[in-house]
Amino acid sequence: MPGPKRPADTAAPSIEELIQRLEEISRRIENPDTGLENSISLYQEGMALAEQCRQRLAETRKALETINPELSKNRPDPGRPKDLFGMEA
Repeated sequence: MPGPKRPADTAAPSIEELIQRLEEISRRIENPDTGLENSISLYQEGMALAEQCRQRLAETRKALETINPELSKNRPDPGRPKDLFGMEA
């Protein structure tokens, strides 16, 4: 069931919307007709969106660990490689 509707101009996009936009950017950059300048602009937008995703995921993790402190005990070893958003893989 979808969540409540929010006015687009007042609320931040959902994590799902951010990921959907990242996927769209990726497809457009892969298209040879996009051009270099547009690709660079899209890449910059994508990096900003990826940072927003990383921040949202970190906030969500912190909130979940506040609700259930047991979750923080199960965090992966900090020496493990990290994924695209800087989170442990």
